[in-house]
This record gives sequence, structure tokens and C-alpha cells, in this order.
Amino acid sequence: MYAQQTPYLTVSKDGKKIALSAAGASFLAQLPLHCIQTEYPNKPNHTLETAQEVVLSPKQLHPSFYGCLDWHSSVHGHWMLVKILKQYPLLPETQQIIAVLENSFLPENLQAEADYFTKYKLAKGFERTYGWAWLLKLDEELLTWDSPLAKRWHKNLQPLTQIIVQRWKEYLPKQTYPNRTGVHPNTAFGMVFAIDWARTVKDAAFEQLLVQRSKDYYLQNQAVAATLEPDGTDFLSPSLEIADLMRRVLTPPAFIQWFNQFYTPAGLKNVLQLPIVSDRSDYQIVHLDGLALSKAWCLLGIAQQLPKTDKRKQQFEATATMFLQKTLPNIANGNYGGDHWLGSFAMYALSIVP
Repeated sequence: MYAQQTPYLTVSKDGKKIALSAAGASFLAQLPLHCIQTEYPNKPNHTLETAQEVVLSPKQLHPSFYGCLDWHSSVHGHWMLVKILKQYPLLPETQQIIAVLENSFLPENLQAEADYFTKYKLAKGFERTYGWAWLLKLDEELLTWDSPLAKRWHKNLQPLTQIIVQRWKEYLPKQTYPNRTGVHPNTAFGMVFAIDWARTVKDAAFEQLLVQRSKDYYLQNQAVAATLEPDGTDFLSPSLEIADLMRRVLTPPAFIQWFNQFYTPAGLKNVLQLPIVSDRSDYQIVHLDGLALSKAWCLLGIAQQLPKTDKRKQQFEATATMFLQKTLPNIANGNYGGDHWLGSFAMYALSIVP
């Protein structure tokens, strides 16, 4: 059952619903506020084409998204600040959040971000598709916020958004096989955020492409090898990410039929286990805290597709809530390996709570 109320979460009287408290929002906001303008340490993932590029700093390459260790973490850190500003406009950190976002969303900075994908020949697949996915989630968050600030920031983001969408439309038809890894290249995770974006902006052609490729990759999957999860540095569950995608692609009855064939009892039992994180100072092992959070959002989403008579519905919701309450106190432990990105995962998981 649900744990007692924490400083980060509010729990309903009947113990069945949780939500992020204002204190929790402030706590989470501090994480990207600290790292978005922190240039080093940095893992730029830039493929050098010439000797002249050796001297380029992360900020020169990416004037908007240079902080938080790597580009994708910076992007979802920005998404998180937008989400917090949108839902909790009266926090003590509000003005600081606006100031940080104003700088990042300067039109010249975002145009430089867009130009990066064409300026460097080998950057065509940069951040494919994990960073692409978070960029679309950021764009979606701005688009769905009726605020003058959001409208201006969204407009400035469009050169980058459009080139990411173009890259995705070029890539999916030639991606013969999905990536089933538990880290950044995971195909299902990227397609989840892409479908959400396509439906929000009503890009029917992109949505149709994503739906068809989802079915091509996963519709016939049965008895997935979920007993082998997780790998030692996973922050995504390969099987749950697929299920989280397919719930968006199939009707509820078709999804339940598919889901019942997708997991074996042993496999499902295994993915419902809380990951063990042995060393949060290790930049790779701490990924497993992210795994707990991403499992939580997948389970909450899947539970929404199950009828009330399905015992798994309550089981998934209770397991997800336990994952959140066990993991939230650990996401800011003073080590940059987790501090620079885990808050975004927590914020997204909490946004799925019904």
C-alpha cells in the first residue's frame, strides 16, 4: 500500500492518490537550475570532423543546451523547468526559472542549435532518438501552455523542432530493426514521445508513420525475455517501454490481448521488482534510479488501459507508487551523476499519476 506522506508528495486521505507538493516542486527545480548553466563536466558526444573543432567548447557547439553534462539531459532539464513553471507558478524559484529559460530560448541560440544538425555532416544522427524525443516533449509542453512566455519560447524553438521532426521522418522508414536496449537508443521510448507530439500538433502523416513502425517492430512480439532485465546500467525497461508504446497504438481491448501474450508470468514478476542501486556515486550504476522512475511511469500508463476488474491495475499502480516513494529521496544526493538528470524522470513519472 502507499507509504506515508513525504515532504515531496501529498497523499490523499484514502491513500490512493499522490501528487507533487509545492515543496517537492521547489526541490526538483533546484536540480536543473543548478546544472543548465554548468558547462563542465561535459560529455558533448560530438564527432570531430576537422582539427579545428577540437577547440570548440560545449557552449560554442550548443549555446542553449550545453549544461547538465550532456545535450539530452539539458533538454529534459528545460522541459522540467517549463513543466514546473506551468503547474507551480508561485514558487520562490519562479523568477530564477524564467531568467534561465529566457536565456536558453533566445532565438539566436536556438537557431544555432538547429544549424548544428546541418553544419556538421556527421551530426545528422546526433542524439538519435533519445534527445530527439525529449526535444519534442519540450516543444509539446510549450505548445500546450497558454502563456505569452510559452508562446514566444515555442516560436523560437521551431527551427530546431522542425529539423528534428525532419530527421525522424527520414530515419524511421529505413530503421529496419528497433533498438531494444535499456539506455538512450531505445526505439520504443523515443517513439512514445514522438507519437504524443504528433497527436498534439496534429501531424497526421508523422503519426501514421510512427503507428505503422510500432506495429512493424512490436505487434507480433510474444513471451518477451523480461526475466533478463535489467542490464547493469539500464534506466529504461526494454519491455515496459514497448508496452507503454503499444498502449498508445492499439485500442484498449487489442492492447490487453497483446499484453497478455507479450509477458510471461515470470517476466512480469521480474519487471515489478525495485532495482537495486549499489553505488549512487557511480555515473552508470545510478542509472538504476532512473529505471525505477521510468518503470513507474510505464506501469501507471499501462494501468490506465486495464479495466477495474483486472487485478493487475491496482498492482501496477501500487508498485509504481512504491517505486516513486522509494526513489524520490535519492535523486539529489550531492553527486552530479544523478543530480543532473533524475529530477526530470521524477517529474515525468509524477505527471502520469491519475
